[in-house]
Amino acid sequence: MAKRKVNLGGQEFMAEPVEFETEKENWNTYVLHDGTELKLKTILAEVFRVDGQYAPNGDPVYVVNASTVVNTNAPETLKRKQ
Repeated sequence: MAKRKVNLGGQEFMAEPVEFETEKENWNTYVLHDGTELKLKTILAEVFRVDGQYAPNGDPVYVVNASTVVNTNAPETLKRKQ
């Protein structure tokens, strides 16, 4: 795949696409104080390594395109009456 421009902190940089394989996509579960259980899962679509940009520890900087899937299980007392 060819390099493309990405936006990082309001600036445009060239970035190289990086292929990846999904190892596992687990759900993260959170219990809200109102009794609702939220489950979230991030689904990675694309990864780009930004040319010439590095974190303070020397690691290359990546830009990702991902979606978050949300599953909600609210208590009956919070649900709308039908």
